[in-house]
Amino acid sequence: MQQSTKMNRAITHLFLIIFTGMTLLPVALVLRKAVSPGKAFELTINPIPSKVTSEHFREVIGKTSSDGKWLFGRQLLNSTLIALGTTLLGVFLAATAAYAFSRFRFPGRNGGMMAFLVVQMFPATLLMIPMYVILSKLGLLNSILGLIFVYSTTAIPFCVWMLKGYFDTIPKELEEAALIDGASRIRIFYTIVLPLARPALAVTALFSFMTAWNEYILAATFLNREESYTLPVLLNSYVGEHGSANWGAFAAGAVLVSIPIVALFYALQKHLVSGLTAGGVKG
Repeated sequence: MQQSTKMNRAITHLFLIIFTGMTLLPVALVLRKAVSPGKAFELTINPIPSKVTSEHFREVIGKTSSDGKWLFGRQLLNSTLIALGTTLLGVFLAATAAYAFSRFRFPGRNGGMMAFLVVQMFPATLLMIPMYVILSKLGLLNSILGLIFVYSTTAIPFCVWMLKGYFDTIPKELEEAALIDGASRIRIFYTIVLPLARPALAVTALFSFMTAWNEYILAATFLNREESYTLPVLLNSYVGEHGSANWGAFAAGAVLVSIPIVALFYALQKHLVSGLTAGGVKG
């Protein structure tokens, strides 16, 4: 019996190791290209580079515009400001809306939640033309603020559903006790509900940040100056300029762009599982 258990564990671990390796292989190949000389990808599945160089990272980080401005630094700043602005605005609006849907009963409540769900079924590119027209009328084209509004709009439906499900799991008795003690609804929301909802807030914040950090199509459409581009638009320039692809610089840029997301996952990992599971208990 004990030998059979050990055999099952060995088979399970072998199975997991194989599929983990298959999952990580594409990432390893990108890393290999990022540190290997030359622009073209080699047709190999060997993740170990034969020669190591930092030329692609230097090329990406040191990229400048025609007038000598440091493009990578400016575009990194643009991406950071847009992602942080989207996270703060999206989570704030989603948290207040989700709390209202969770705690209050009002006409159109069910229809509103269903509308958020329906909106999730359509890609953001479907809204590109009306968004372009609205931003043009508001004078927000080619601006960081305009892109923050666009990304917040696309992130809010998921965030509302996520937070509403989590708020439903928080006992109402805590709020009722605070109301009896004279606390206002706003104070209850900020001092009781939000601290208890930190796992769900971490998940929604990460989702909002990733939405803004990784998005390319809307950024390339609404921005038309190199100094205003975000990092995904910069990456596209390495595979679309002059008909020749510089895959080495593209791979190095992809590694650099992914570092903040990996760091966020690592920092928020203890909240992610509890936030995702608890939010699906009640709807």
